[in-house]
Amino acid sequence: MKIAVEPVAEANVLYERKDAIVLITINRPKVLNALDRVTLTQLRAAFESARDDTSVLGVILTGAGDKAFIAGADIGELARLNVIEAEAYSRQGQAVLDLIETFGKPVVAAVNGYALGGGCETAMACAIRLGSDNAKFGQPEVKLGLIPGFGGTQRLARLVGKGRALQLILSGATIDAQEAYRVGLVNEIVPHADLLARAETILRQIAANAPLAIKFALEAVNKGMETSLSEGLALEGSLFAVCASTDDKAEGTAAFLAKRAAKFLGR
Repeated sequence: MKIAVEPVAEANVLYERKDAIVLITINRPKVLNALDRVTLTQLRAAFESARDDTSVLGVILTGAGDKAFIAGADIGELARLNVIEAEAYSRQGQAVLDLIETFGKPVVAAVNGYALGGGCETAMACAIRLGSDNAKFGQPEVKLGLIPGFGGTQRLARLVGKGRALQLILSGATIDAQEAYRVGLVNEIVPHADLLARAETILRQIAANAPLAIKFALEAVNKGMETSLSEGLALEGSLFAVCASTDDKAEGTAAFLAKRAAKFLGR
């Protein structure tokens, strides 16, 4: 995928654009793309830029190099944190991943190697997760005397179920892409060389649809997962009604009846 590079701040995070798709890359390959506070700040800035650009329809998130998506937190920095700093670091990570999850546009995690600790948590915040055939996943924080701090105790259970989540979190075990696919942690396993191309194909398929419908579908699923079924259905009905008032709904239904391709404008 050939994309023009626009770096955000320094080199820890790269922001690259191809048409309506943005590729955001964690760029610390010497430390397997570990997340420190500077990188989290730059990652937030990259996603805010893509969120606020109305011409951006989707994001691919990946890691630099062939070994890691994000191998976890920067242990050197983590070891020096006191109690107050540790909570601030956890809250910072949670806020960035909440931004990714509630982005309003599809985010595809192209997991190209190790996704451990904060890396697994980051992937789980994305709408869709693709794992290369060499990808590895895990929440090994207990091996450091910690627990997941960027949402892993919450998102993992929602994705794979309480029992499997507890087994992974309490054992600190690492699983390969095949097992991650089996338990529902990743959507697809893709050959390493094809990973970004497959992510782009998925985003272009999504981008062909009505942008507001995509936004509200994401909101309905994400918020509905945090409520009862009846509350989720009420939310779905309300967002369905909002969609029905849009120009895109008028265009989509008219195009279908006229047997032509729809031209959505996101309004």
